[in-house]
Amino acid sequence: MRLKTIRWILWGITGAVSLSLAFAILWRDDRFGTEPSRETAAFRADFELTDHQGMVRTDEDFAGRWLLVFFGFANCPDVCPTTLAEVAAVMDGLGVSAPKVQPLFISIDPERDTPAALADFVPRFDAGIIGLTGTPKQISETARSFYIYYEKIEEAAAPGGYSMSHSSQLFLFGPDGAYVTAYAYGTPAEEIIADLNGRLDT
Repeated sequence: MRLKTIRWILWGITGAVSLSLAFAILWRDDRFGTEPSRETAAFRADFELTDHQGMVRTDEDFAGRWLLVFFGFANCPDVCPTTLAEVAAVMDGLGVSAPKVQPLFISIDPERDTPAALADFVPRFDAGIIGLTGTPKQISETARSFYIYYEKIEEAAAPGGYSMSHSSQLFLFGPDGAYVTAYAYGTPAEEIIADLNGRLDT
C-alpha cells in the first residue's frame, strides 16, 4: 500500500514538472517573439528610421511592395549573417518576381549600428537589402510595434563589451503593409521562396 502511494506521489510530481517545463517553453517562445500571437497578429509595419545611406525612411516608402523584415545587429556572430544570407538566396531564387519584394534589416543596436556601420555591413549580402537604424527611442518604438524582443547583454569579448539578444524570425508584410506571416529562424530559403511564389502569384 505504501509503495502504491509513493508511486502516485512520484507520478504527480512528474506531471507537475512536465507542465511547468511546457509553460516555461511557451513563455520563452512568446517573450522572444517566435511569432506574433493571434491577439497581436493583425498589425502593420510602422517605422520611421534612417537607412544605411543616411536617408529617412518610413513604411509608407514601400507601399505596394512585399516586405521581408529582419531585426538584428551588425556585430552579430551567427544568427544575423545566416538569416541575411538566406534572404539573399530567397531574393535570388525569386527571379523576375524579386522586384515585388523589399528586404529590410532593422538594427536593434543603435549605439554601434550607425548608418555608416550598416553601409559597410548590409551590402555584403548583395541582395538589395536596406539597413535601417535610428535613435534608441526610435528603435524601442519600432521593436514594440513589431512585437519583438531585444536586450543588451554584457559580454567582455564582444566589440564594445556587449552583445545583443533578440527575436530571430523573418517577418513578411503584404503590399498594404499588413502582417502576413513570420518564418522561424532556420527556415530554408527554398521553403520561403515556395511560400512567396504562392502569394505573389495571387
